[in-house]
Amino acid sequence: MIKTLRSQNHSLASGQEQLRFLSNGIFGSDKLPTFREKIDTLGEFPLKPANIEIFQVNVGYMCNQVCKHCHVDAGPDRKEIMGRETMQRCLDIMSKTNIHTLDLTGGAPEMNPDFRWFVEEAHKIGVKEIIVRSNLTIILANPKYHDLPEFFKKNGVRVVSSLPFYQPDKTDRQRGEGVFVKSIEALQMLNAVGYGKAGSGLHLDLVYNPGGAFLPGNQAELERDFKKELKNHYYVDFNSLFTITNLPISRFLDFLIRTENYEEYMEKLVDSFNPAAVKGVMCRNTISVDYDGYMYDCDFNQMLGLKVDKQAGQHINDFNLEKLESRHIAISQHCYGCTAGAGSSCQGTVA
Repeated sequence: MIKTLRSQNHSLASGQEQLRFLSNGIFGSDKLPTFREKIDTLGEFPLKPANIEIFQVNVGYMCNQVCKHCHVDAGPDRKEIMGRETMQRCLDIMSKTNIHTLDLTGGAPEMNPDFRWFVEEAHKIGVKEIIVRSNLTIILANPKYHDLPEFFKKNGVRVVSSLPFYQPDKTDRQRGEGVFVKSIEALQMLNAVGYGKAGSGLHLDLVYNPGGAFLPGNQAELERDFKKELKNHYYVDFNSLFTITNLPISRFLDFLIRTENYEEYMEKLVDSFNPAAVKGVMCRNTISVDYDGYMYDCDFNQMLGLKVDKQAGQHINDFNLEKLESRHIAISQHCYGCTAGAGSSCQGTVA
């Protein structure tokens, strides 16, 4: 039995310890092929980016929820928060480049004290698309957040919301007791100002990821079921559903090890490898920025401490678009999660 990565001093082992764990054991030689070996057979190694179009900025790991499968290990006790100076640097870069999308994530990004300032400034300088990844319950967590739907509308924000399922029991098992009811109320509040309504231009998307050690189902079919059930039972409308595969990182990796599902799940990811998905992985057009301004190829690499290629400059103070667009993307075995089945990205399936 593989030992858990938990310790007495930390809720989870560090990203580097997780990375070492993923790189050993069941991969290499006559075992499972490494991700590098897999894409090398396709002529895709080293993995390289296309044009960078998206700045996915993690403004802090603080969150009002402690979800069982959170790859960020976010929660109320996390103190890492992005400051306004780093936010301003991101805006300066976007104003001088063709990076057209600001994708704000966390934790609960709304809990950052400068979150509203960041959104307003991005709107002022004409950022083409501002995405906020909300857990929904934050809207009801405190009266100071109750006006978020109106704030989002005023600033043209695209809201991407987590909702594990359209039934209470499955949602609450993954996210905590009472989360489903609060999520539905928050969705109704967003609908009330126009989000998810035809012709409003206010986009409201939902995110589904499995509650266990299996791949998500067909995205189009799940979207149809979500729309039918949420409309019929709760009068909730939304635009699109994104399915995201759980990657073996942080709490989900610990869950796999604790339940003795790790090897079986990794075998499932490898066996489901889809060559067509490699072309659409999000690290090709996205740069992930952490609360301290360090850059990563994706949000998952951020959690593992895998910064972008050193030669490209690893901090936004050294931002160089030409070097970043010619860098080699850092990979490891967790990347199988983005290329399994129909593929997976923060925008849903890719193949």
